[in-house]
Parts: sequence; C-alpha cells; structure tokens
Amino acid sequence: MDAPTTSALDDPLRAALDGPQAALAVRRGDAVRYHPDVAPFLAPARDAAEWADAAHLARPGGVVVIRAPGPVDLPPDWTLERDLPGVQMVLPDDRPVPVAGDPDLVRLGASDVDEMLALVGRTKPGPFARRTHELGTYLGIRDDVLGLVAMAGERMHVPGACEISAVCTDPSARGRGLATRLVLAVAAGIRTRGETPFLHAAADNTTAIRLYAQLGFELRAEPSFVAVRAPEQT
Repeated sequence: MDAPTTSALDDPLRAALDGPQAALAVRRGDAVRYHPDVAPFLAPARDAAEWADAAHLARPGGVVVIRAPGPVDLPPDWTLERDLPGVQMVLPDDRPVPVAGDPDLVRLGASDVDEMLALVGRTKPGPFARRTHELGTYLGIRDDVLGLVAMAGERMHVPGACEISAVCTDPSARGRGLATRLVLAVAAGIRTRGETPFLHAAADNTTAIRLYAQLGFELRAEPSFVAVRAPEQT
C-alpha cells in the first residue's frame, strides 16, 4: 500500500488538483481551484501574484473556500466571510475495514443529482454542487417512501489517500446506523485501491467526530476552512 506523503495531507487541495483530480481543476498562473460546478475550494495562495490570479479564478466578488493549516494572511482587497475550525482524521492502515457487500447501498451518479442536492439542503454536510459527484464514488441508501435518506462519498483525492465527505442522513432516518454503514463502505472502496481513507469535520461537530473515532479514525491535524470573498474588481 502506498502511504500518502505528509505534504499531500497537509495541503490536500493542491495535492489533489495537481495530481489525481487535475482534470477537474481550473488554473491561472500558479493559482488553482476546482471547477465552480464541482466545488468551491481554492488551493491556498502563496504570494501576491498567486492571490491576483486567484481573484480571477474566483471572479469579482466571488466566494471561495480555502482549507488552511492555520490563519490565512489575506491581501487587503479580499474579505474574510467565515473561518470554520476543523479536524482532519485518518484511518490507519492497521485498522481493519469490513468489505462485505451491503445490499441496501446504491451507487449514485448524474441521474441522482437532484435527490443528492435535496438531501444536502436538508442536512447541511458542507459544500455540494451539481458536479460534486464527479470527484469520486458516492453511495446512498433509499427509503421506499422518502427516497434518498443517506449518502457519503469521496472528495479530495491525493496521491495515496482519498477523503470521505458529504456524510449525511435525513433527520427522519437518524439513529439507524446508516452513516456508519456508508462511511465503512466508502472507506473499504478506498482501501481496495491501496489508498488511505481520511476525512474532515467541523471541530464543533462532536457527534460526527465521536462516530469517526469509534470507527477507528485518528486525529491528525486541526485545519480551518476559510470562506473568503474576492475583490469586486480584478
């Protein structure tokens, strides 16, 4: 199994956009972000020239999200909209993941986007756009009456590791262990590729963090997700 490099997990946005997910990237100079229809994430800019290029990628007055290991030193013409402290957790290679098939899980794709967006709207797991499903495998569980009630999938894909994201369950279906089944299934799929599963969660989402710890994930870092607004003129 090829372990992810420390730098890839320290800066997973740039590692993903310069690596396995380069086809989903939009670039200008050294600045790089996901296509806006895929995700709002921008790799942290490293100097003034890169911030200027990033402003073009964000478009005038546009909001992008940066995953940063610490405080972000913004240029004066950018605006901080929100700073969300988070945690990064990794599933160690020596932690077993059940690989038995779960007959209730369905693979989600382009034809399911409206249902996926509706579920995200009800549960608020984080950014999710019409093309987010192109980032990797998304699995869901459907109810005969309510339709799609739970899902989880892959987001940042870096060399040697892949992030589990969009873990959400409709309020009417909580308490049934659906999130556990989905996270384990996505993690098993990542493991079968010889990669390490990792994930991010808001630092104040203690319920989710407790669940992930019970499944074997260990705290690796405490980054922030920072929403910033580009200048109105570039």
